[in-house]
Amino acid sequence: MQQETVIVLDFGGQYNQLIARRVRECNVYCEIYSYRTDLAKIKAKNPKGIIFTGGPNSAYLPDSPTIDPEIYNWGVPILGICYGSQLMMHMLGGKVCKAPEREYGKTLVDLNTASPLFDTLPAQNVCWMSHNDYIEQAAPGFEIVAHTPNCPVAAAQDKARGLYAVQFHPEVLHTENGTKILHNFVYNVCRCAGDWKMDSFVENSVKALREKIGDGKVLCALSGGVDSSVCAAMLAKAIGKQLTCVFVD
Repeated sequence: MQQETVIVLDFGGQYNQLIARRVRECNVYCEIYSYRTDLAKIKAKNPKGIIFTGGPNSAYLPDSPTIDPEIYNWGVPILGICYGSQLMMHMLGGKVCKAPEREYGKTLVDLNTASPLFDTLPAQNVCWMSHNDYIEQAAPGFEIVAHTPNCPVAAAQDKARGLYAVQFHPEVLHTENGTKILHNFVYNVCRCAGDWKMDSFVENSVKALREKIGDGKVLCALSGGVDSSVCAAMLAKAIGKQLTCVFVD
């Protein structure tokens, strides 16, 4: 049986890995792909939900990262964060433009707690904002469910289509109840069961490595960074003395 998967589509944001980590902390398996990835590959994953990350570009400029609009017709819930929210609004008929006043840092946001995203949250929540552009007008079919004095559309939703957009960053610790917002997305909106565990993922990965390598030997270039160190640790657990690590400075 295929495990539940939430896909993070990276539009160049600095928090893409952190978003995936927060989803995994909700006991839901998550993978990250570039926005350039062929949609057929994303669809083949049969995702329970998709998250658009932030990014440094302006959604209304012709050379900015974008996505095939077909993705909105899949019936798969989508959460746009920061640039991801602006891109969603821009593509679906809203208005995104340069903000009269940039918001950066901790900002008090008024929430409509009837939204599935903000279920059980307080009506006002401190959130982390970081944007030069803003959503001046939500796309047709969207209901505004959060705002600040300087940001008229801090969050919007089209519940019928499962489309949600937040201008702030729920994945960072500076946002109060940010993990709860992502939890609400994967459970209240995507209807995930939350039956995935990191320890079982490691166990299955080690088993797969052991089966693939068999009696062979492996040479691992080890820099000391997170990626190569984790790779080396998992290989060592899988094949022991069959592994030789070479430090690469």
